[in-house]
Amino acid sequence: MNLSINSNYAPAASVIKPHFIFGAIALLVLSLMIILADTTLLGAYFDSKIIAITHMAVLGWTIMIVFGALYQLIPVVFETSLYSEKLAKFTFWLSGFSVLFLTYSFWITDYTRLLPYAALLMFVSLLLFVINVILSYKSSQKKNISSRFVITAVIWLAITELIGTLIAFNFKFNFFADSHLHYLKIHASIGLIGWFLMLIIGIGSILIPMFFVSHQLDNKKLEKSYYLINFGLIAISINWFFIHQDFINPLFWLLIVIGIIFFISFVYDSYKKRIRKVLDVGMKHTMISIITIVLPVIVSLIIMIGFDLESTLLFRVSTLFGFTVIFGFVTTLILGQTYKTLPFIIWLEKYQALVGKTKTPMPRELYSEKIAHAHLYIYIFFIIFMILGILFKKIWLVRIGSYFLLLVAILYNINVFKMIFHKVKTIDKNE
Repeated sequence: MNLSINSNYAPAASVIKPHFIFGAIALLVLSLMIILADTTLLGAYFDSKIIAITHMAVLGWTIMIVFGALYQLIPVVFETSLYSEKLAKFTFWLSGFSVLFLTYSFWITDYTRLLPYAALLMFVSLLLFVINVILSYKSSQKKNISSRFVITAVIWLAITELIGTLIAFNFKFNFFADSHLHYLKIHASIGLIGWFLMLIIGIGSILIPMFFVSHQLDNKKLEKSYYLINFGLIAISINWFFIHQDFINPLFWLLIVIGIIFFISFVYDSYKKRIRKVLDVGMKHTMISIITIVLPVIVSLIIMIGFDLESTLLFRVSTLFGFTVIFGFVTTLILGQTYKTLPFIIWLEKYQALVGKTKTPMPRELYSEKIAHAHLYIYIFFIIFMILGILFKKIWLVRIGSYFLLLVAILYNINVFKMIFHKVKTIDKNE
């Protein structure tokens, strides 16, 4: 299978491109926010600036890119067209405004006057996305394990945002029985595991074998991964909400970890059986991302058994957990998959009508591979410096890491806008 098989179902490029533009700029803004936050990054994970950075990273950078890519990939995953392109465009504008509003509310620590309304707008925008995807799935004739991962992830997204909105209103009306930090833990865990991890496995289970050109893979591993991760997350969420018996959490955590291991095993099988031996820059990012998934697993184990750690260190380790998920795993994957999706989207827009009439460039020729490789290696340094800086409380390491991210963001933006503003180039067939 390849992406072009379902290009007749693909939405207009005008639906997708704004998401990549916003996401690229959000990554640049995010890098500047990290530089401005400075010593705050070594404090408690619930500091307002860290929460603002987290929401810009999750909602402004990663989710915007994911939404854009998913709109393009729905024909591949569901084998049907997107339910409504108009709804997708409206959702983009509402989401974009909501992200900025929400991030600003956190940054200035306005938890009672602005935050509830910013969170409500964000909830509505994400709910519209969820509705669009569910209605697309409803008309799909393809109900396999990959599409099940995706639609389940979308449902977890709705739950994540509902909890987040309730937390925001709790600051104003104080109706929760427990501390808002307790619910913040649930909100973050469901978002990172239920939404991001489930979605990545669902999309990855299709795209990774496709780009590797791998065949005869064991989908039973994906089935086991699906049930283990979901059961573990449901069980631990119920315990956090209603039972409050922390001693059983490691069992549920273990189920989630085993589910992740089954997915890693599936990816490894795809890698071993690949026909395409040479990895392009997009797949190099992807493989590094899959490897780095072990980092949040290790950090989460430390948090779970870290009752002997002094509180300030435990706070930093908690920050490190979020960092390893968002930047170690998710962002590395998104940086790479940008070069597997956006070039094809632009190529379809510019050259599909010219196929057979003239020689056209390949999608990979629409961006600079040198720039993509450069920001891959710089990004690795960013991860290393930030992890060491946060863990050992060395602000000079954090500062160096933050400037590495700024450089990555600049290079990434150069490539994204190079693709977005690409002008049609045709080549004489006789050349």
